[in-house]
Amino acid sequence: MEFVFEGVVFSVLPAQTGTSARGEWHSQNVVFEMQNNSPYPRKVSVKFFNKRDEVARLVTGAAYKVTFDVESREFNGRWYTDVIGRRVEPKEAAQVAQAPYSEPIPVAPAVPMAAPMPTEEPAMAPQSAPVVDDLPF
Repeated sequence: MEFVFEGVVFSVLPAQTGTSARGEWHSQNVVFEMQNNSPYPRKVSVKFFNKRDEVARLVTGAAYKVTFDVESREFNGRWYTDVIGRRVEPKEAAQVAQAPYSEPIPVAPAVPMAAPMPTEEPAMAPQSAPVVDDLPF
């Protein structure tokens, strides 16, 4: 079962890589700050496994819609729970994709064309005194 939340990227943690019997793998955790109605926003660490390109596009401080699964496993009598990221999309793109197409897209007004640039160089008046360059740099 997949879950969804919206949050702002708080921190992108260093990547971990390795090799298993199946080949190379890449894992990276991203900490999101969830936007909720509480005065104390909650932070959630989401693990992305073999999603290097998706994590590389994340921008700290930007809002995203995160689709994830929760997975628990037992090791030596203790239980560990991971939040596994499945998809990440910018919050604005998620809203545009869900909104029905009912309003026309506003178009910027036309900008008047600038006057054409002269093709000839203007004639310069002969200088009577030499130019003194007294700038300190």
